[in-house]
Amino acid sequence: MSEHMEGCGCGHNHEEELDMPTVTLTLDDDEEIECAILTILEVSDKQYIALLPLVETEEDEESDVFLYRFIDHGENEEPELLNIESDEEYEEAAEAFDEWMDAQEFEEE
Repeated sequence: MSEHMEGCGCGHNHEEELDMPTVTLTLDDDEEIECAILTILEVSDKQYIALLPLVETEEDEESDVFLYRFIDHGENEEPELLNIESDEEYEEAAEAFDEWMDAQEFEEE
């Protein structure tokens, strides 16, 4: 475990994040980002995945959640992540994610 994760004070619970499954995203500029899988949501018969980049430096104290269209092809093939193309589709997925987050906060209380 790195020093950052042990006592960084960034506000994330890194021990909790380590228990989550992770995925490595390769961005357009070939940068790789390790992300925790927060949840997979179903909206209008489509699935979406919410990914939280794992913080590596103190400059990255706040991370945005990435939302992608998620297609699971079954056990024999890798799942597929697709960009959400329309604003309307993104708004639906973001609203479902916000509702999921609200439910998580309610359960913690």
